[in-house]
Amino acid sequence: MKEIYFEDYHLQSSRLTGGRTITETDIVMHAGQTGDFYPHHMDAEWCKTQDFKQRIAHGTLIFSVAVGMTAGEINPHAMSYGYDKLRFLRPVFIGDTIHCRVAISEKKDHKKPEYGIVSESLEVFNQNNEIVMACVHLLLVKRGNSISTL
Repeated sequence: MKEIYFEDYHLQSSRLTGGRTITETDIVMHAGQTGDFYPHHMDAEWCKTQDFKQRIAHGTLIFSVAVGMTAGEINPHAMSYGYDKLRFLRPVFIGDTIHCRVAISEKKDHKKPEYGIVSESLEVFNQNNEIVMACVHLLLVKRGNSISTL
C-alpha cells in the first residue's frame, strides 16, 4: 500500500488509464443490476428509429466503469468523499473503447484540521478522443505529521 498524505498531492498532476471496450454484455448486466431496461439501452429495433440509430450504454454504466478504471493502489490515508458535476456529454455505443484522464484540480481544507479535500477532474474519452463523460471526484485525505492550512 502506498501511503500518500494530503501534502503529497500536486495540482495538475495527472494520470491516464488503459482502454476498455464496452460490450453488449456490459449493458445487459448493468440493466439487470439496476433495473434500467429503457429501450435506449435494450431495444435495437426501437433505437433504429431514434437519433443515434443504435443502443447506447447507460450513463451510470460508464460512470461505474470509469471509476473502476481510475482506481489504483489502495491509499490508507484517503477515501472517496463523493462526486460532483457529473455530466454525460456524448453517447457510448456497444463496441466503443473508453479511457480516462484524472488530474488533481483543487486542494482545500476540511472542517476537521487533520484532513483535506483533494479534487480530481475525471474525464472519460472514446476511441476518437471525444469526451463522453466528466465529473469531479472528491477525496478526503489525511494530512501528514504537520497539520497546516493552504
